[in-house]
Amino acid sequence: MKTAKTVWFCNSCGAESPKWVGRCPACGEWNTMVEEKVRPEKKSRTLGPSASRKSTPVAVSEITTDDEPRIKMPSAELNRVLGGGLVPGSIILIGGEPGIGKSTLVLQNILSIKSRTILYVSGEESAKQIKMRADRIGRPSDNVFIVCETSLQNIEEHIEKINPGLLIVDSIQTIASDELESVAGSVSQVRECASRLLKYAKESSVPVMLIGHITKDGNLAGPKVLEHIVDAVLHFEGDGQHIYRLLRAIKNRFGSTSELGIYEMCQRGLREVKNPSEMLLSTHTDEDLSGIAVGVTMEGIRSFLIEVQALVSTAAYGTPQRSVNGFDSKRMNMLLAVLEKRAGFKLAAKDVFLNIAGGLKVNDPAIDLAVISAILSSNIDIPIPHTTCITGEVGLSGEIRSVGRIEQRIREAEKLGMDTILIPRGNLKGIDTSSFNIRIIEIAKVEEALRTLFA
Repeated sequence: MKTAKTVWFCNSCGAESPKWVGRCPACGEWNTMVEEKVRPEKKSRTLGPSASRKSTPVAVSEITTDDEPRIKMPSAELNRVLGGGLVPGSIILIGGEPGIGKSTLVLQNILSIKSRTILYVSGEESAKQIKMRADRIGRPSDNVFIVCETSLQNIEEHIEKINPGLLIVDSIQTIASDELESVAGSVSQVRECASRLLKYAKESSVPVMLIGHITKDGNLAGPKVLEHIVDAVLHFEGDGQHIYRLLRAIKNRFGSTSELGIYEMCQRGLREVKNPSEMLLSTHTDEDLSGIAVGVTMEGIRSFLIEVQALVSTAAYGTPQRSVNGFDSKRMNMLLAVLEKRAGFKLAAKDVFLNIAGGLKVNDPAIDLAVISAILSSNIDIPIPHTTCITGEVGLSGEIRSVGRIEQRIREAEKLGMDTILIPRGNLKGIDTSSFNIRIIEIAKVEEALRTLFA
């Protein structure tokens, strides 16, 4: 009896090594080599046309493209992130935290598609569990077939029998090929199964959607080669304690990676958020409260208004606290240093708490001025009018730097009923302002903004 061959694989790039090494020779990452037992692969059967067919070089000018329409998904937000819908023959990977709603997002979309046969392969849940979720969503369907299977060979048999127009695999880390001895979810299994599904998608022009796990660091589990194999990588993110979910495109060969889809988790599944600004702003507008500033931020190419909340109080325990939720804590410390050095506000002996309402995490530097305004509003206990919004990046010398897509930001503020917006000076160069029905105040320094807000 032949003994199993032991091979070391890199968890990061999938490189193979006959022995353990501390640093991967291919990608240079440290401590990423994992041991697996494998055996020589058998000759596998392939779905669709034979792979032995030779190809011939063709000039670019002689290649003809078929204007095959994209498959429109019922969710407009998902269509936006995909770039207009599913491309026939594409393979999509959706990743996210456990329980964030990946399976719900996919299931409620495919249950509304009536024009094609869909095969849903589940390696984690039973058919009864999926049926219970479908009943909760409230969308019965006769063209969606559920199969609970983890063997790649058995899945291929189901594909040949049903001949689906769309294939869903939930999740790719639970699928294993009988031709490899390693366990499901290992580097070799994930790479082999993804490659076989990619071959099927390209040869049959059937789109395949894979649902994947992520690691504790927030990266997609499995080898990095998995992300190279697929055509698009979508990341479904959010906080389990909040109702909002964000769908981002990390990679997309058929569209832009700047798009963003926003959903709200409710009792009957995920609901699309058409206008996130209205939901992220406080509804208590009968009185102005100190420590609140409305900022205009961009997520991808979408602009919306968010509420920045700050609380400044005397340090009760001697050592001042700095607590941040939804914003970079190091950047807030930098902004506090700018306030002390350039504007003369002494906050070193005070506690500062900052929160982005709605559970969002904002990385847009254009929110800097709103953060500073909220902190000072709480410090001097003077409210900022709730019809005033602020945008601008703050530099270390206290200058207000220009931000991108300023016209789109102003339009969003105007649409939400704001009557005043503070923007960096010179940001409107070359833009026609005659069509704006909002008061625009241009500022160049932090102290100038503070005089405007708290005069």
